[in-house]
Amino acid sequence: SEVDAAVAAARSAFPKWAEKPLDERKAVLQKVLERWQEKKAAATEWLIKELGCNVNFASKVQVNMVDMHLGSCLKMVDLIKFEEKMSLGSLVVKEPIGVVGCITPWNYPLNQIACKVFPAMLVGCTVVVKPSEVTPVVAYILTEAIHEAGVPPGVYNMVMGDGPNCGEVIAAHPDVDLVSFTGSTRAGRRISEVAAKTLKGVRTELGGKSAALLLEDADFKKLVPKFVMHLMSNSGQSCNALSRMLVPTSRHAEAIEIAKKVVEGVKVGKSADSKASIGPLASQAQWERVQGYIQTGIKEGANLVAGGPGRPEGLEEGFFVKPTIFADVDNKMTIAQEEIFGPVLSIIPYNSEEEAIRIANDTVYGLNNAVGSASPERAMQVARKLRSGMVMINDTTVLPDAPFGGYKQSGNAREWGTMGIEEYLVTKTMAGKPKSNL
Repeated sequence: SEVDAAVAAARSAFPKWAEKPLDERKAVLQKVLERWQEKKAAATEWLIKELGCNVNFASKVQVNMVDMHLGSCLKMVDLIKFEEKMSLGSLVVKEPIGVVGCITPWNYPLNQIACKVFPAMLVGCTVVVKPSEVTPVVAYILTEAIHEAGVPPGVYNMVMGDGPNCGEVIAAHPDVDLVSFTGSTRAGRRISEVAAKTLKGVRTELGGKSAALLLEDADFKKLVPKFVMHLMSNSGQSCNALSRMLVPTSRHAEAIEIAKKVVEGVKVGKSADSKASIGPLASQAQWERVQGYIQTGIKEGANLVAGGPGRPEGLEEGFFVKPTIFADVDNKMTIAQEEIFGPVLSIIPYNSEEEAIRIANDTVYGLNNAVGSASPERAMQVARKLRSGMVMINDTTVLPDAPFGGYKQSGNAREWGTMGIEEYLVTKTMAGKPKSNL
């Protein structure tokens, strides 16, 4: 199969690539970054076509994720201790793990390829990438830049296919040393099962049901719009989206009013429309899934305050969704427990800080949360009690030098920063006599 051929190529290229001095690998990847600059216009065009991504978000955010991750790991790799002498005389070295299978999703197609393949290749691994079948051309464009930069044959290999027929074959392959998977929790579970037969490492970056927890002293006028827009960007198709908003009962009405104004100002439009804020969802399946959740929210008795079922006015064709807000949501409702992956917000009232923390943590996921408070110290105290891999404090920034990853069923990977590089390293201890020669 193509997967066998790709894995064999990666396996045979590995020893030579791993033995190259780091500076030589850096130089090759620096060239990839240069070639990428000429590809951004084409990639933007295909993000619009394949993902339905809004032109502004595609050109300002999506295509620049490559620069962010590649640029960042080229610098951060210098912070890695590849060799360390222990006090009793052992030498501990970190080496590339080998052939890495990278299985990536459609929602941030360039971001997810970049934050896996570049750190892996930089430390000396070779890779087999299976991008999402929803966004194949975007992946091809990045692959062209890698090819034109002169990455040696076999170091980077791309195969196309769906999860069951291609992704699972990579995960099961005895010659793949590590699988790095980003996607749904359901698929992550399957990849983990398949990979377990060979006991290879599995790194997963999965779903989320992240909460924006606003304390009663928070600046609602500033933070409610910020947190709502974090969910709306990319049409709600982000694993770390703040899809729940926890507010004190005393300020519930105020939160509804502000959030409603914000979504009324979110212009849904065709992907190439630069005046639109967000585009359609990625596929029919995705559209039907989100519509189903909106219907369920209504059926379960949540208070629909904005949006609702069906397409926005004037957009009768295409997978467009009305930005939707439910208020008076009980955290036990389906819309508060399951990842919707669309522009649908659940506002949940709470009566005490302890209750708010309990509600935020009452989820199988644990990728991201946010805390809003007039006191950053208080926000940090609450943040420490949240069971998630990331917490945003009075803001929605993610910075490339710190790890991105979750707790619980949001997966076990840590991408970005030095940890995102160390994912692809394995530790070897050398000890013996005479000590001085090690």
